[in-house]
Amino acid sequence: MNYLLKNLKDLGPHLIGLRKERTDVYDAFQELGKKVYVDGELSHAQKELIAMAISIATKCDPCIAHHARALAKMDVSREAYQEMLEVVIQMGGGPGLMKSGEAMAIFDEVRAGG
Repeated sequence: MNYLLKNLKDLGPHLIGLRKERTDVYDAFQELGKKVYVDGELSHAQKELIAMAISIATKCDPCIAHHARALAKMDVSREAYQEMLEVVIQMGGGPGLMKSGEAMAIFDEVRAGG
């Protein structure tokens, strides 16, 4: 299992604990996501691609795993994913390139059923 996916899985119990202890904030964050990730002028998939680019730029490994999994489940094409990574690389230089490589690996793994 890709270390990014393992990292996300390992966070699960901690996030559950946080939700139990700070239900109002956690639920508000979840509700915001439900309102944001709907089709509008931008499609749900386009918004996920933007979220992935931001996740890579901010080097949030659990976020990268979460959005890679979401994009793979949405059947976003590998080509669309790679185009998003091109923007990350152009804007982020060397660090963007390195994180993009990790993001590509996890996307391929999830699409392959991993």
